[in-house]
Amino acid sequence: MLGRMALYLQDVHPLKEAIAYVQYAEMRGFEAVWQAESGLARDAIVPMAAYATSTSKIRIGSAVINNWSRNPATIASTFLTLDDLAPSRIMCGIGIWYDPLASQMGIRRERPLLALRETIHVIRGLLAMKKVTFQGEFVHMTDVELNIVHGRKEPRYVPIYIGATGSNLLALAGEIADGVLLNFMVSPQYNHFAMTELARGARQISRSVHSIDRPQLIACSVDNNRQKALDVARLWVTRYLAQHPALMRASGIPQELIDMVTQVVRYPLTDTTLAEAGRLVPDDIVQMVTASGTRDECREKIRQYFESGATCAVLCPLGNDVRLLIDTFADDF
Repeated sequence: MLGRMALYLQDVHPLKEAIAYVQYAEMRGFEAVWQAESGLARDAIVPMAAYATSTSKIRIGSAVINNWSRNPATIASTFLTLDDLAPSRIMCGIGIWYDPLASQMGIRRERPLLALRETIHVIRGLLAMKKVTFQGEFVHMTDVELNIVHGRKEPRYVPIYIGATGSNLLALAGEIADGVLLNFMVSPQYNHFAMTELARGARQISRSVHSIDRPQLIACSVDNNRQKALDVARLWVTRYLAQHPALMRASGIPQELIDMVTQVVRYPLTDTTLAEAGRLVPDDIVQMVTASGTRDECREKIRQYFESGATCAVLCPLGNDVRLLIDTFADDF
């Protein structure tokens, strides 16, 4: 048996189709679904509400919202409402967002780790049904509480996961979060670095790194046709080589290959452009940072992520056959 399995959904599929995939994942024994909120393509909260009302057991998380475009009190109220829809099944994944999108919207992400720390502190207080007064550098609250007139008034436990890749954010997750949502398009070897940084933060409050839940997004392309699976994943890897070179370097991809790809790609990126640049990306690089290929190859790669520190595989389907991906790993239940 490999371990805990979850599904990661972006904006690739129509929402009604995504709901059906979540229902199928629940039926096949997956423990959770994490809904992406990347760019301004698809809000995470509306799909989460849809999943909550159309399922009965599967846990539902955001992967991830940010602490800049929503006020902490609004975040707390939102997750209170989600918990009303699916009691004890909701998880709050939150991160520090990114530029240039934030700056294009007039948001200056100064001291992002402190801003996130303050946000999480206030969210926790409000969900504990406390009246919160907090005067920080970024968050300012005076006698704020979740003013429930009707319905459940008891404190809510919504675990908070920080979406983290870099050293300091991983350490912050180790110190203050219930869990960390590890990034995808990284190699299993990256996890050794992540575990070290999580442990650094955990030592600040004298807790074990093993008490921190560590679900990991994993890009997965599985197909009965091995070459088709690899070629689908190759487009994704090529995009990340062009747009996220630091992440690729962190996984041990040679700088020479990153340079070659960035010299070939043209913008705006299209499948045609990516396919052209992708001819430079060999199969072993594709399989270094994704779980791609046959069913057996994908299962073996997921095993490596577990062995290097992940506690739950959060599978991001790169191909169109999402049910095949679910079935490939549902055999463990």
